[in-house]
Amino acid sequence: MNSITAEVASVTQVAPATSLVNATPTNPENLFVTNLSSISLEELVKKRLEVHFQQQTAADIDPAGLKLYDIVLRQVEKPLLELALKATNGNQVKTAQMLGINRNTLKKKIDIYKIRVKRNSASNPV
Repeated sequence: MNSITAEVASVTQVAPATSLVNATPTNPENLFVTNLSSISLEELVKKRLEVHFQQQTAADIDPAGLKLYDIVLRQVEKPLLELALKATNGNQVKTAQMLGINRNTLKKKIDIYKIRVKRNSASNPV
């Protein structure tokens, strides 16, 4: 295992919620996990992409045939949508507001990724 692979493996462990540094409305980019060597999501993705490119080169794969942008976007966007929906108990209006996108855009993405939206009726009495 090379050093980048080892570092990526070491930072992909789930951190307890108490170790999260809170993003503020004025500085949402301030979100990172402190017990993961203070590595940002951007740095984690960068390191994983470095590993990907190393593996691609080692396997002699022509990168021209890959749609890497689409692959990365799908792998980041789908879990983001799933977790945001979970955090808002499936409320699409609140989820769209949290993400800063239009509700219709959220609905389109839910359909594209075939995300099942679950609402917990016990916590939302009518």
